[in-house]
Amino acid sequence: MERHERITADPQTCHGKARIRGTRIPVAVVLDNLAAGLSVEEILVEYPSLQAEDVRAAIAYAADIARERVIPLRESA
Repeated sequence: MERHERITADPQTCHGKARIRGTRIPVAVVLDNLAAGLSVEEILVEYPSLQAEDVRAAIAYAADIARERVIPLRESA
């Protein structure tokens, strides 16, 4: 299965937010946990319906979005 086949969005589920296919876990939740310092293993314990490849798919999805969209950042001093 390709990484992006693990990500889905449906207006009827999770308000149309990108989520891990077959779950109600938004991609943003996975990324928030990674940003908070949780390891992949810790995330898998917290969300037993996920697989490591789901976490990697969430990261790849975020990377694709980052390539397409520019978010203004503060200039460094």
